[in-house]
Amino acid sequence: MNLDINQKLTELLSMKYETEIVEFKEAKETFAFDDLGKYFSALSNEANLHNEKYAWLIFGVEDKKHDIVGTNYRNDARSLNSLKEEIGKQTTGNLTFVEIHEFFRKNKNNEDKRVLVFQIPAAPCGMPVAFKRVYYGRDGEALVGLSIEKIERIRAQNVTNDWSAQIIPNATIEHLSKEAISLARKMYAEKNPHLASDIERWSDSTFLNNARLTREGKITNTTILLLGKPESADLIIPALSQITWILKDRDGMVRDYEHFYCPLIVSAEKVKAKIRNLTYRYMTGDSIFPKETLQYDPYIIREALNNAIAHQDYSKAGRITVQEHEDDYLIFCNCGDFIPGSIENVLKAEYSASNYRNPFLATAMVNLNMIDTVGSGILKMFLAQKKRCFPLPDYDFSNHEVRMKLYGKILDINYTRRLLNEDLPLSEVFELDRKQKEEFILHRNDPVKEQVKEQVKEQVKEQVKSLIFVLEGEKSKKELVELLNLKGLRNFSENYISPALEGGFVELTQPDSPNSPTQKYRLTAKGFALKKEITR
Repeated sequence: MNLDINQKLTELLSMKYETEIVEFKEAKETFAFDDLGKYFSALSNEANLHNEKYAWLIFGVEDKKHDIVGTNYRNDARSLNSLKEEIGKQTTGNLTFVEIHEFFRKNKNNEDKRVLVFQIPAAPCGMPVAFKRVYYGRDGEALVGLSIEKIERIRAQNVTNDWSAQIIPNATIEHLSKEAISLARKMYAEKNPHLASDIERWSDSTFLNNARLTREGKITNTTILLLGKPESADLIIPALSQITWILKDRDGMVRDYEHFYCPLIVSAEKVKAKIRNLTYRYMTGDSIFPKETLQYDPYIIREALNNAIAHQDYSKAGRITVQEHEDDYLIFCNCGDFIPGSIENVLKAEYSASNYRNPFLATAMVNLNMIDTVGSGILKMFLAQKKRCFPLPDYDFSNHEVRMKLYGKILDINYTRRLLNEDLPLSEVFELDRKQKEEFILHRNDPVKEQVKEQVKEQVKEQVKSLIFVLEGEKSKKELVELLNLKGLRNFSENYISPALEGGFVELTQPDSPNSPTQKYRLTAKGFALKKEITR
């Protein structure tokens, strides 16, 4: 093996230039861990795109003339060997070096110099590799954020594996939350009352296997997503086990927000508890007493949120969001295209789903009674809103996301009266609902008001772009204010940080402590992509 690597190094040293899959670094004494991780991500992704099995990073060699200078980087066996595990904890699918080869080569002065050759595997088919949730690539010899085009090119590769069913090497039951396992047992027993006595006797391992949360006793991405301890989320990086609840005022500005992490079986309940489901009163004209109901059907909230968890495209490293608007509506958003194609298809009586994005996860959630039989949940939500005589949910599938808008108020009392007095088929209600929303938008819009709102919206866009343009590495609010030449911190969070976070362009370095005095901000993959567009 050493002879092969020596021959490989001789071949690499003879190259006139570095390429997208070969990088030389002197690293005479040290090399920043984060930089090493970024090069791992970049070289791995480029090896995939160039149909190469491996990429190469060489320490102890000058990068222009490829002269051997030697390196003292991690000059002890234990420290060097631990590097594989350290990198694997921060990359997609725990990918790490195939091998770190250490040997000595003669320099021009005939002195023995230590050289390290990092053998980096190509990104797996269909799965770009991220380091600390950010995808990197190469532009010639330069290290850059992996472009959207390259990300999509890798993702478009033929992949038949179900991400949610993938087994996580070295993960054990110790990575799971006891609280989550206890709740899962309770939910499984409610779904299967005839097994209640057996479930009590099962060991945790037996229960997890029978509930289809593990595969042959081994921990899967689904297991960690639903039952993992918060700190176990690193096992599924760059996938995010995160749900963000956001409260917005009538002008669309963020008033409050909170992040929730795995175990999602527990966090889903906490998110539902954040939503203010107030009593709603309305007059129909046929009585002097108002009708009373909750703004939102708890079943629909549960189904919409759990559907987002079940059908999220976790390969996109995005989060699930629940926006609560003071205009009396909710928006549930998850990453990924809508597989059935259209809502009309799903609402057909004969509709039956033929394939799912996360079949293993969806099956486990059905077993835990988190979602209805796969394929029927959306129809039941529409029927529930019809029964309440409220507007039907709206769906938006743009930007490779699924956004569901749930109304918590009446838009047109005539629509409500008709549903109260007539038993109409859903297809007819669907058309009535479409017409009432068209009328509502027509009568609601004030041209002057809309112009002002659009000006504010465009201003926020420019402020976010300005923030992204100056953000390099990790910066505090104070540092960003100085880079932007602003007079102070007044309105900085509201105008710059909040919309950048909400848009997914920027992330916190300490997400569990959003108000930490040492909090900093860095670009996400989405932010790097926009920055590249801005600087063209």
